[in-house]
Amino acid sequence: MCAVSLRLLRPQGTSGAHLSVRPKAPSLKTLPGEWALGLGSASGRDGLLIVPKSYRPDTPAPLAVMLHGAGGSARRVVSLFAVADELGVVMLAPDSRGGTWDGIRGSYGPDIDFLNRALVHTFDRVSIDRGRLAIGGFSDGASYGLSVGLASGDLFTHILACSPGFVSPPSVQGHPRIFVSHGTADRILPITSTSRRIVPLLEKSGYTVTYREFDGPHTVPPAMARELFEWFAGAKPRLQ
Repeated sequence: MCAVSLRLLRPQGTSGAHLSVRPKAPSLKTLPGEWALGLGSASGRDGLLIVPKSYRPDTPAPLAVMLHGAGGSARRVVSLFAVADELGVVMLAPDSRGGTWDGIRGSYGPDIDFLNRALVHTFDRVSIDRGRLAIGGFSDGASYGLSVGLASGDLFTHILACSPGFVSPPSVQGHPRIFVSHGTADRILPITSTSRRIVPLLEKSGYTVTYREFDGPHTVPPAMARELFEWFAGAKPRLQ
């Protein structure tokens, strides 16, 4: 564990953002395709597991847990990062329990519980490469992914953050590699008060960060999504 001052960017939550689940050999079989998790509440908030066409049970695949923005859903974030299928990356896209992720409002809890359940569901069904295991997302999902990824760096090897607004892990574990992208014309989360503050702070805290700015608004251009996933899928596996 390393000591960081990341809390300067946002008040911390009152409970843990650390995920306790760990990869294991799957006990069930899942074919390539798009699958509903079937873990949702009566509100219909659930999520999707996308298994790429190239998946083979005898070859562990990279996994990216991708989180949607405020007011969004699994379907929206899957559409932003559709290139994952082409590059052989399994994508887990859960729905937040409310309109956005719990830690955005300052307290971690129900969404951490659901992420643990969704990961158990995934590890039961898909063979995952422990050296290529990422969390991230877009907008609020990027902020939450950064925070949970740093708190659970003993699980995640990579963090993929597209247009984050802040980072606020209650504690940190491990040392995941980080990719951050942000549009210079973003009016929702202006770059000068977000990524241009976040990235230097992460680097000062000892994290390895790949940072990309692009000419554009609050979005993830297809070319940026491709670069992000090529960086992740092609990364040298971390020794376990």
